[in-house]
Amino acid sequence: MKNAHRHLLAIAFTAAMGAGLSGPALALSDGARQQLDGIQARWAEVNYKLPDKQREAAFADLSQQAAQAVAAEPASAELHIWHGIVLSTYAGAKGGLGALDLVKKARAELEEALKLDPKALDGSAYTSLGSLYYQVPGWPLGFGDDAKAETLLKQALAINPDGIDPNYFYGDFLLRKKRYAQARPVLEKALAAPDRPGRAAADEGRRGEIRQRLKEIEGRL
Repeated sequence: MKNAHRHLLAIAFTAAMGAGLSGPALALSDGARQQLDGIQARWAEVNYKLPDKQREAAFADLSQQAAQAVAAEPASAELHIWHGIVLSTYAGAKGGLGALDLVKKARAELEEALKLDPKALDGSAYTSLGSLYYQVPGWPLGFGDDAKAETLLKQALAINPDGIDPNYFYGDFLLRKKRYAQARPVLEKALAAPDRPGRAAADEGRRGEIRQRLKEIEGRL
């Protein structure tokens, strides 16, 4: 049980984390779009730049900002996605059993986004939800489910086959399942993904994670 607790608090949920504004996001009001841009930028700063000891408090503040944005525009799938992302990474920074409530709330936000618009932000809700399902422990502690995770991640790739995040998370999933030969080309595709406008910090941080995963694979093949 102790190992399961440690696994839960180690959720490095960097999930869909990189989706940019496209498609349905254009339906957002100017104010909501600015809110979304600000949440995305702050998330990348906290996740990749802040020292570990500062991240929990920073994500707590950002989760409140994201919740307020959702409350102002509850029909926005994009804002629900990013609330879910922030809650997920907050859970990873917080750790322990207290993180479980956060990941459950994150799951609810992402499921709501799928109801509203499954293709919002290039299918990022599928990516983020799939990431949760393979990183959270399974029953009885959590709701983790590898089969469901793989299904969701493949749905994300069907919508955004060349995106950095869906390829990264599917590659990471395959790596964790020791399917190294399958993981390598997926991660290589993630590394070669085009830059996202306005997401330079997130792209830089994600590519660092991809290189780490590829290095791990090289040591195992």
